[in-house]
Amino acid sequence: MKLIDYVLADKQEEMLHFIEQLVNIDSGSHVKSGIDTIGLILKGHFEDIGFVVETIEQEEYGNHLIIQHNEAVNPKIIIVAHMDTVFPKGTVAKRPFRIEGDRAYGPGVVDMKSSLVELLYAMKYMKEVGNEGYKNVQIILNSDEEIGSPTSRSLIMERAKGKEFALIMEPARKDGSLVSARRGGGHYTLIVKGKAAHAGIEPEKGRSAIEELAHKVIQLHHLSDHEKGISVNVGMIEGGSAYNTVSSKAVAHIDIRIAQMDQAQTLLEKMKEICSFTSVPGTKIKLTGEIGRPPMEKTEQTKSLLDIIRKVGEEIGIKVSDTSTGGGSDASFTAATGVATVDGLGPVGGNAHSDEEYLEIPTLTERTLLLAKTIQKLSE
Repeated sequence: MKLIDYVLADKQEEMLHFIEQLVNIDSGSHVKSGIDTIGLILKGHFEDIGFVVETIEQEEYGNHLIIQHNEAVNPKIIIVAHMDTVFPKGTVAKRPFRIEGDRAYGPGVVDMKSSLVELLYAMKYMKEVGNEGYKNVQIILNSDEEIGSPTSRSLIMERAKGKEFALIMEPARKDGSLVSARRGGGHYTLIVKGKAAHAGIEPEKGRSAIEELAHKVIQLHHLSDHEKGISVNVGMIEGGSAYNTVSSKAVAHIDIRIAQMDQAQTLLEKMKEICSFTSVPGTKIKLTGEIGRPPMEKTEQTKSLLDIIRKVGEEIGIKVSDTSTGGGSDASFTAATGVATVDGLGPVGGNAHSDEEYLEIPTLTERTLLLAKTIQKLSE
């Protein structure tokens, strides 16, 4: 039976109004003005309850925020959440925040504007009940998670050093599960150069970059081993100048996923081997790229942190389960520093990154309570 917390019982409507305000601001990763507006709104709310907010200015993307209470001394918990979404400017005008039954909809409603509100209200809750766990956290709100955290990765990893626990505010899975493991991933680009020729008059003088690329796509896809959590996917290809011309250039964009970091080197060596020769004489190949996010592996430290969260869940009537997922998040960066990391501490929802993204409204205050009491337990 779920615990009814009377401090949070009447906060749901208030929290939903705040979520509506945030959702109705376009804040795609490339909409700097919208992200910075959200940052200023959150900055004001955190300062109102005694937190100090440091703004890390960014030229191209939105600014990052580092937040901790003015009485905090060497906090041991790092909490990471992001302010950006995947949706372009103008999305809000087409489909603003709305509520249907027990679900709220809108761009970024669960990934992760509801998490931003949950996080703020967890701090408010601890202050109101007189628990000083809020002094044991350092919060990073970044602006570029949805595009791989290019400007915030180093910030997150630097701030994670010396911490004991990392709580990542991605939404819980549809069944309420937390995330204990994530596959790492990277983006590689394969460029093939050939020689153009007229396909009707003198095709024999051409060297088709597209033909060579076709060989490589098949070979690369054969590197996937889904049972081991390894996948190689050529998701985009481009090339050629006209249908009646032998193509002089073709490009493939490759997504790779790995479950364990020690798989990375072996996979890269195999990719390089494939690209070390050509099947079409006279063509040339160049492979570039990197693994942008290391895998988040389920370590013994992670299991111990999960056990604590499960016990907190039992106390308040929430059954806590965990799962692994192929999608990436900033949890990979905190985990890579050796800090015990658990992700998915936001409210429950689904269909993220789509027109039907939704939040399960009843989980909003429940997950706020779970987060607050987890911080309290970790701070004892």
